[in-house]
Amino acid sequence: MAGAQSWRSYLCCVGGSAAVEDDDSTPRRRQIRGKQDSPRSSSRMSFTSLSSSETLSPEDLSLTLSGSNLHAFTYAELRAATGNFCRANYLGCGGFGPVYRGAVGESLRPGLRAQDVAIKYLDLEGGTQGHKEWLAEVFFLGQLRHKNLVKLIGYCYEAEHRMLVYEYMSFGSLENHLFKSINGALPWMTRMKIAVGAAKGLAFLHDADPPVIYRDFKASNILLDSDYNTKLSDFGLAKDGPQGDETHVTTRVMGTHGYAAPEYILTGHLTAKSDVYSFGVVLLELLAGRQSVDRARRPREQSLVDWARPYLKHADRLYRVMDPALECQYSCRGAEVAAIVAYKCLSQNPKSRPTMREVVKALEPVLGMDDFFPAGPFVFTISVEDDRVVGVKVEVEEKQPERQLQKHKSHQDRHRQKYPNSSIHAGIVLHNREGLVGGGDYTDAIRRQRRASNNRHEKGA
Repeated sequence: MAGAQSWRSYLCCVGGSAAVEDDDSTPRRRQIRGKQDSPRSSSRMSFTSLSSSETLSPEDLSLTLSGSNLHAFTYAELRAATGNFCRANYLGCGGFGPVYRGAVGESLRPGLRAQDVAIKYLDLEGGTQGHKEWLAEVFFLGQLRHKNLVKLIGYCYEAEHRMLVYEYMSFGSLENHLFKSINGALPWMTRMKIAVGAAKGLAFLHDADPPVIYRDFKASNILLDSDYNTKLSDFGLAKDGPQGDETHVTTRVMGTHGYAAPEYILTGHLTAKSDVYSFGVVLLELLAGRQSVDRARRPREQSLVDWARPYLKHADRLYRVMDPALECQYSCRGAEVAAIVAYKCLSQNPKSRPTMREVVKALEPVLGMDDFFPAGPFVFTISVEDDRVVGVKVEVEEKQPERQLQKHKSHQDRHRQKYPNSSIHAGIVLHNREGLVGGGDYTDAIRRQRRASNNRHEKGA
């Protein structure tokens, strides 16, 4: 793909209003009620009107969210659900406070499905800001339901206790899988599946009425289930977006360094395009396998966006950005499309960035691009006799047009030249006279062995 290829060729402009999507079929409208019926079927209550009241009691909150199907748990109930907040159920701690694993069911509330949950316990020592963030989570997730938003099951608002009860996401955060995993690199298609799911979650928020600006989109706030389905979590910094003739919302600058849009940092002006920039950062992290800010790298590479963005629009330079842990096992066409999407999302000019609906339309086709191998599928056959290798044969099946193969070959050859110690880039099949001896597991074993060898070499150095 030439660097000058039009961005619009990847996009299909779309429109639409707030909707609750239960699946990938046509969205349907849903009425959400607060203290009074909304005059518009697709509208919801504004958080600004709720948070302006500093004396909101538990009873007022319960009445406000009466149509949300949230459960108001007591402190004693959640203490029992977590085994008295025992260490064995401790999942971790963030800026909000500690998180525990628990279990709920009909014994707590009639009709409540038996399930594992994650319970966030707010540390109120941070002052009133912590309570406001807790209230924002209850309010937004109490009204907004979507398959790419984490499901809030209930909350606890009792004396000094503030807790949130979520569905349990068994695979944790994208941050852990992308940067801290000991089980190998995330495969290419898994990365793109996560990116598309996260984009759909943001698009749903931006299409709400009034729109919602997430404000803290980052890898640690993207949660995954056992099938790598994506759910956005942590809505403590979410804000109602501009309405009517307003072009932006002015707020105190909050968020995470490395993900926040430059115009928001400079002016405090918040728009949906601020989220689009943050999405571009995470998409770039998925491509590169690098964190947005890494002080351990050379000065010019410490900011991922500053270092990588110039390469994204040039297909012949994209190999410099791609994660070497992928070992060239990714779609060249898909990588080029994702790189252009990231490039546009990271524009310094907010008006030049696409909408999240446009991002979804651009990225979804990547999930069907499977041009992984430059010479088509092949079988690497090793003949074994009396525990000795007596022959090696490589069979290649050409399936792609020669011009396309040459393009992808040059792209991935550049990657291989840069990372000469990368392991074998295709499945290996071993045969003896009796038939099959080993398969894909053998490839995995070689990768683990080489990865361990490289680690020992680095430690020795």
